[in-house]
Amino acid sequence: MAEVIPFRRPSLKDKHKGKTLCRHGHHKWVVDKASQFDVKQGKLVTLFRCERCGQQKTRAL
Repeated sequence: MAEVIPFRRPSLKDKHKGKTLCRHGHHKWVVDKASQFDVKQGKLVTLFRCERCGQQKTRAL
């Protein structure tokens, strides 16, 4: 006979960890250094990416 592995659902706390802050506009912005130059504007651009949800925003210098 095979071993029975108990199935446990993740708790609501673990399931939604980090998503509620971003939903209310409190992102955790980190500078993404992969692309720093925008060809259309011809300027140096800083790309920020949220660590939790992955949303992006840019700022021109």
